[in-house]
Amino acid sequence: MDYVAQLKALPKQHDFFIGIDSDGCVFDTMEIKQKECFCPAVIKHFGLQAASKYAREVWEFVNLYSRDRGCNRFVAVQKALKLIGERDVFAERGLKVTNIPALDAWLKGESKLGNPTLEAKVKATNDPALTKLLAWSKEVNKRIEDMVYGVPPFPWVRQSLEKIRPKADAICVSQTPVEALEREWEEHKINHLVNFIAGQEAGTKTEHIKYATGGRYASGKVLMIGDAHGDLKAAKSNNALFFAIVPGREELSWKRFYEEGTEKFFNGTFAGAYQQELLKEFDAALPEKAPWQK
Repeated sequence: MDYVAQLKALPKQHDFFIGIDSDGCVFDTMEIKQKECFCPAVIKHFGLQAASKYAREVWEFVNLYSRDRGCNRFVAVQKALKLIGERDVFAERGLKVTNIPALDAWLKGESKLGNPTLEAKVKATNDPALTKLLAWSKEVNKRIEDMVYGVPPFPWVRQSLEKIRPKADAICVSQTPVEALEREWEEHKINHLVNFIAGQEAGTKTEHIKYATGGRYASGKVLMIGDAHGDLKAAKSNNALFFAIVPGREELSWKRFYEEGTEKFFNGTFAGAYQQELLKEFDAALPEKAPWQK
């Protein structure tokens, strides 16, 4: 399915556009997915059992508690391996962990970072490292399908989506596989509140917004809602505004968006002091350095 073509063909129905992240933003699924699905599979496939405690610390820092929170799963592997390679405790336990050159090269040349493109690369190269990476990713998907259900949207999400629906074109902007996104949004009956659900198969979050807006919305009328610096980067790359769902304060953030953020966006007073206040709070919540690096 050509998700990029579908994004580019989305009709403009309103003067405003809003992109909304899913995991950790709409749904409180980041903790269960990263701790119970991604991390155990990383330890298993990358042979980190002898230092599982420290592998878990690294993985959770990258994916939950740092400025890399919310990054694509394959980018997360690259970043985690780098941090692991820098921690003496792994070598002390007989584990020699290094980066994967084939992964580095693939990440550099591919924007649609999902299983379909990785599968094609594995088929073309038969690279053992990429084959292992694909096996890990497939197991993650199975674990998520088996375990992640019954997790409703954060409080004030549904009300917010219903409030913006009459005034803005809205899409889900995520690096989660589209199959999982559609399942989760449909399970909780909020899929009809957005015009499109974009996953990793449609490219990066920056590309999602670019394809969907296509320069058709005026300055100050495009907004990204997210809980990670990757979401902020996607907004900045498209000259869009950004509303932060602050990790650890998600309910309060959504309530604030519902009560004041929506009105400021629609009446043109979001940019400036209000935007800077939001960014300051968001920036303080996600550090660059891990606790063991300080």
